[in-house]
Amino acid sequence: MHAASSLTPKMNLSLGKSTLAVARLAVDADIPQWALGKMEFCSISRTQDELSIVCDENAVPAGMKAEMGWRALKIDGPLDFGLTGILASVATPLAKAGISIFVVSTFDTDYVLVKQDRVAAAAVALRGAGHTVRT
Repeated sequence: MHAASSLTPKMNLSLGKSTLAVARLAVDADIPQWALGKMEFCSISRTQDELSIVCDENAVPAGMKAEMGWRALKIDGPLDFGLTGILASVATPLAKAGISIFVVSTFDTDYVLVKQDRVAAAAVALRGAGHTVRT
């Protein structure tokens, strides 16, 4: 039987350049023009409860309900849909270090967002868990 650590995938992550915001709009809101511009990162999700937009914080208009100051750690992909434990291998050391995360997944990979002031601590925690982090 293998030890749990030998089953934990070791990932390569790279820090994006943009400082991001997570904005919340009404469920019936149209996707706003400010979210459609060319940016390093933009993710738009609609559920039965809300419209969420994660994008460059400079694009978000003043007065918008948004959580500012996030940075994205991209897990190098593309990742096979059959892989297991990817997010757990990244989220667990961050949780142990007391670092909150916000995750966005795409077809090819996952992005783990951490607050700007926690980027250095996140890199230390992830490297300590055996991951490679390019900042």
